[in-house]
Amino acid sequence: MADNMESIYIAIVLSPLVASIIAGLFGKAIGRSGAHWVTIIGVGISSILSLIAYKHIIFDGGDIFNGAVYQWLISGGISLEVGFLVDRLTVTMMVVVSFVSWMIHIYTIGYMHDDPGYQRFFSYISLFTFSMLMLVMSNNFMQLFFGWEAVGLVSYLLIGFWYKRESAIFANLKAFLVNRVGDFGFILGIAAILMAFNTLDYWEVFNRAPVQGDVTISLFQGYEWSLMTVICISLFIGAMGKSAQFPLHVWLPDSMEGPTPISALIHAATMVTAGIFMVARMSPLFELSETALNFILIIGAITAFFMGLLGLVQNDIKRVIAYSTLSQLGYMTVALGASAYAAAIFHLVTHAFFKALLFLAAGAVIIVLHHEQDIRKMGGLYKYMPITWLTCLIGALALIGFPGFSGFFSKDAIIEAVHLSTLPAADFAYYAVMTGVVITALYTFRLFFLVFHGKERMDKETWSHLHEAPAVIWVPLSVLAVPSFIIGFFLVGPMLFSEYFADAIYVAPAHNVLAEMGQEYHGIFGFIHHAFKQPPVYLAFVGLFLAWLFYIRLPDLPKKIAGLLQPLYFVLVKKYGMDEFNQIVFAGGVRRIGNFLWDIGDVKFIDGLFVNGSALSVQWFSGVVRKLQSGYLYHYAFAMIFALLLLIFFFVHN
Repeated sequence: MADNMESIYIAIVLSPLVASIIAGLFGKAIGRSGAHWVTIIGVGISSILSLIAYKHIIFDGGDIFNGAVYQWLISGGISLEVGFLVDRLTVTMMVVVSFVSWMIHIYTIGYMHDDPGYQRFFSYISLFTFSMLMLVMSNNFMQLFFGWEAVGLVSYLLIGFWYKRESAIFANLKAFLVNRVGDFGFILGIAAILMAFNTLDYWEVFNRAPVQGDVTISLFQGYEWSLMTVICISLFIGAMGKSAQFPLHVWLPDSMEGPTPISALIHAATMVTAGIFMVARMSPLFELSETALNFILIIGAITAFFMGLLGLVQNDIKRVIAYSTLSQLGYMTVALGASAYAAAIFHLVTHAFFKALLFLAAGAVIIVLHHEQDIRKMGGLYKYMPITWLTCLIGALALIGFPGFSGFFSKDAIIEAVHLSTLPAADFAYYAVMTGVVITALYTFRLFFLVFHGKERMDKETWSHLHEAPAVIWVPLSVLAVPSFIIGFFLVGPMLFSEYFADAIYVAPAHNVLAEMGQEYHGIFGFIHHAFKQPPVYLAFVGLFLAWLFYIRLPDLPKKIAGLLQPLYFVLVKKYGMDEFNQIVFAGGVRRIGNFLWDIGDVKFIDGLFVNGSALSVQWFSGVVRKLQSGYLYHYAFAMIFALLLLIFFFVHN
């Protein structure tokens, strides 16, 4: 059985890769239909086999697989290999990544139908799935880094997929550079692990980590730092870039320049979830540093609250959802900082389904409105797109944590976990995520009401051709709507209050807020009953009511409020000025430094002194020598006599 499961694990990873290669290299030969069929089948195989692996590990109690499938190199006693660690955390991520990606592949047939880069796009998204699976299934830091960089590379290719658009090229370059900042910290963390443990294997590092808990290193003379704090903060800086946490969040809203299916894939199942997964996987390390946990709490709280505010003033349908992703990633990060790793993964799972649903619903609207993305030019679409309206409503209710929907269970669990945390930063984080509930409900239903309700604000030509999206669009929406609605019922108990992640996640007894929360938990209805005693449920209702008041009942009121709060509104529209700051200080600063070095180093020193300087020296010397060639016989006779006298003088004195 073990050999069969190993073969299944290899097939899960290789199926999307083989499909990507076929679609990418032989796209012209197999045609457009061939490209989408081979990649859909490849990812479908991966998804079905992931479900088999999930059953084997979760329901059948199968053994954890931890081993190498290919050894690349052994150097200095350090083994570099391709290996898999398949436990409860891994199979959960495998199912989410492969299934959501599968639905997005099917959806892409309709969305990219007329695009000239059709085969190339399918090749890229299948490669994206392979890269994420390699990341989550890795059992060593080298393979983790490979998957980490691979998802970054493919995201660069997909964000700039429409490479003839200047805005798309700017967006993918921005994503690439910002992620390099995070990856610099990430690779420093891996290097510190290699230095301290002399191995890259997860289990060896985790088993020996407690011994290193009190070890300090001197980063600066006279200042001692905890080794585990340095490692954990360095690793988390990588997560800040990949999972778009403040201040490395700036690339994610611009990623909307890519086609909508890739927006859904990046925001729901790949790329941004990598950082959350990585910290959860590294819980045995992070539990040894409360400094790192407090740092994570603060960063997550800032992201959850302040990025949610930006969603209130966005008018691009995809950017509203993008800022929602930033905020929800902040919630997951806060859960990680509170040591509620299971709650973070639980929210990652529920978020993957309802955020993919929201993005794909937005894409359906964009297609029907001939690629119009401004929500101020929409309205009244519920009459023409009932399936899209219903599925989007389910996604919106899940996002705001409406009672009974999937987001209700995962988001409320995070808020209560932070409330129970005793870390110094927990109070700040608690009020940030609590206030964020109102903000989330307000911007979510602002989008929903402006798009689907009220009067039609599109032009007459578009209005006359409104219709429901084709089946290849709404079928994946309907499939994703089911887990967005009900998955919380099935996972809240096992994932949060049982031994679901016992072998995959470690929590120190002093930090185990979920165990404390579990004392109040008595079944599904017990959770709901307990949740109704807490503020978040009512704050979600407040946000929903405000959205109805502002955008249905009194639609002129938001403009008046924006006028009264003009300075604050300006700050939000400018996104706190961070893009301008980065452009002026970092991008502009680097260009100025480059120009200075070019002027001094290249122009004056290399060209001026060495290249042109040597040429001028030769020119001057040749000019002097040329004057000796006068053509007069007495000049040459004089030179010969003078040289003869020098030789005589030399021989006499020697």
